[in-house]
Amino acid sequence: MIKGIDHIELIVRDLDEYVAFFKTLGFEMVRETPHHGGSVEMKPPGDGQPVFEIHQVVGEEVIGVNHIAFKVDDVNAAHDAMADYPGMVSGKPGHVPDTGRTNLNLRDPDGWRLQLVQNPTD
Repeated sequence: MIKGIDHIELIVRDLDEYVAFFKTLGFEMVRETPHHGGSVEMKPPGDGQPVFEIHQVVGEEVIGVNHIAFKVDDVNAAHDAMADYPGMVSGKPGHVPDTGRTNLNLRDPDGWRLQLVQNPTD
């Protein structure tokens, strides 16, 4: 079912500071979106690297890793495959116009947030 990591979402205290830091480390800017009130997607150098989706903390969010998103070919089939885990899946897949992704949000057995993502560019 899973083909790899699509993105890792980080919630940070200061978005501009974090972007500058990641650029110093060699990360490349992928895009900026209005998602989450403004986010930046960056990736480390090299082919096949996951994107880091970074946005500034809003409201009662917690600074740190928000979730890891895994690539899938068919997010609806992935949703159907999760039928045995009804308490871990938070609804049906939803399309995010700002990113172009269709996401299925879920929690692992320990409660960590995960996503299964169908990306139109794959």
